[in-house]
Amino acid sequence: MKTLTTCLLIIFFFGTSMVASDPDMLQDICVADLSSAVKMNGFACKAAANITAQDFFFTGLSKPGNVANAVGSVITPANVEKIPGLNTLGVSIARADYLPGGLNPPHVHPRATEIVFVLEGSIDVGFITTGNVLISKTLKKGEVFVFPKGLVHFQKNNGDKPASALAAFNSQFPGTQSMAVALFGAKPAVPDNVLAQAFQIDATEVQTIKSKFAPK
Repeated sequence: MKTLTTCLLIIFFFGTSMVASDPDMLQDICVADLSSAVKMNGFACKAAANITAQDFFFTGLSKPGNVANAVGSVITPANVEKIPGLNTLGVSIARADYLPGGLNPPHVHPRATEIVFVLEGSIDVGFITTGNVLISKTLKKGEVFVFPKGLVHFQKNNGDKPASALAAFNSQFPGTQSMAVALFGAKPAVPDNVLAQAFQIDATEVQTIKSKFAPK
């Protein structure tokens, strides 16, 4: 019985370690020193004598972002790069603003689950499971939806008024990889014949799509 209990404890320990998004903190605070030359998983800690309230403060979510772009939406992150005090705390937040018809294109967050809360307007949201099942919902002001870690998801404002939302993550730096930009805007470029075969289109169409994602 003792051996079984020990095995279960070991499984639990390693299981919870593997599902956690960010490592647990080992001290009260570890404000990120974003200028440090030390490279590590995360950021080196700033000297305690140099820590101020500004390291835990950010005003960037107080007003809508600039949505004048091709997709009609913008994401304003408040992660460890914007709030150094988030280092080792395992959380971050972002604001999303959408024009009528605006889209946050299909993308993934490789290091975090996301929970989104609608501030104003209405947005259609969805994620796709690894079994290629679409889970979708129309959200109104005050409603919440969850996107599981690592799954492709999107948000679109199909209404006739602007919309906005807040998104919270269980990572200080969740990362974002847009499907279209990753495949058609990578540098060096993904070979045309790979994309043509994957999407069942010809190389000319691949080049046309790539031109839309070329650096401005």
